[in-house]
Amino acid sequence: MPTILLFDVDGTLVTSGGVGRRAIENAFERRHGRRDVVSFSFAGMTDKAIVRDGLLALDKGFASAAALQAELDATLAFYLRVLEDEVATTGGIRVHDGILRALDLAEARPGVALGLGTGNMREGARIKLGHAGICHRFTFGGFGDDSIDRPEILAAGARRGAARLGLPLEACRVVVIGDTPKDITAAQSIGAACVAVATGMHSVPELEAHAPTIACQTLADQRADAVLFGD
Repeated sequence: MPTILLFDVDGTLVTSGGVGRRAIENAFERRHGRRDVVSFSFAGMTDKAIVRDGLLALDKGFASAAALQAELDATLAFYLRVLEDEVATTGGIRVHDGILRALDLAEARPGVALGLGTGNMREGARIKLGHAGICHRFTFGGFGDDSIDRPEILAAGARRGAARLGLPLEACRVVVIGDTPKDITAAQSIGAACVAVATGMHSVPELEAHAPTIACQTLADQRADAVLFGD
């Protein structure tokens, strides 16, 4: 069956050595004078949700939803400039074990669309994956630009994957690959299969507690192939 693969970025495809967190913290410090308002865990959150929660924690009392949205957009744009500088100066982005093998297998198979399903803004994903040398492997995706909510991001990526295959979405399998319980829950909410990998902050047992299709230490575990490719 035609298959759409949607890969999360941070903790799944790559480890960034904290570059994303540093960039957001530095962006808040430089733009708003405080970095402590984003001291919470970012695991499974979208960029928009992180920045929104940080802005609300500033307790500036935005006059309207439109005012909050305007500052959200401006802070995100500033964050992306900081991220570009941070990656260029500190680097530290590394592709996780098993990822290149999985991408090679996907590209070699007809009827498989290889995309992203990430809370990163599109440009943020490009910066991180470009530094890791794998950005060119992905031709579409669902991104933080699409929504603040992860299920809607995955739904957008699935629609684009179906269009890439030239098929209606109903004719395709969708498989989400992620490293957090939020990835699993979002995949389930759109009726997708989920391969959960313990390459982020969560162990295999912690991931299994949320009932993914399969949980593996890394994608080097060939048991994941059956889910990825429907074998």
